[in-house]
Amino acid sequence: MKKIKTMKLLLKILITSGLVLLISHFMTGVHVPNFLTALLVAVVLGLLNLFIKPIFVLLTLPLTVFTLGLFLLVINAIIILICTKIVGGFTVDTFFTALLFSLVLSLSQSILYAIIGKDK
Repeated sequence: MKKIKTMKLLLKILITSGLVLLISHFMTGVHVPNFLTALLVAVVLGLLNLFIKPIFVLLTLPLTVFTLGLFLLVINAIIILICTKIVGGFTVDTFFTALLFSLVLSLSQSILYAIIGKDK
């Protein structure tokens, strides 16, 4: 059972890496030079979402509730911009590009994770 969870986690990291590389290829303002950088971006985004995002959500909870959750998109864009500071070679030109990138990445991940998450 533990081996299956590890394999699913590795698969999700690989899928996110591929999506980061694919989205950066089609979206102007997002630059990822190679798959290794995309892999590092996927790992760092996962760690930032695990450790930093809950702090942001707690600090901005009233604003998030007031905007009916739409402020979470801003938090996701900030997480993307923090990732650009950590991962060398990964750049996002503007805040609005980061916002659009995080939206496209989240939607793509949701679709693909739903497909691979089905137990047969």
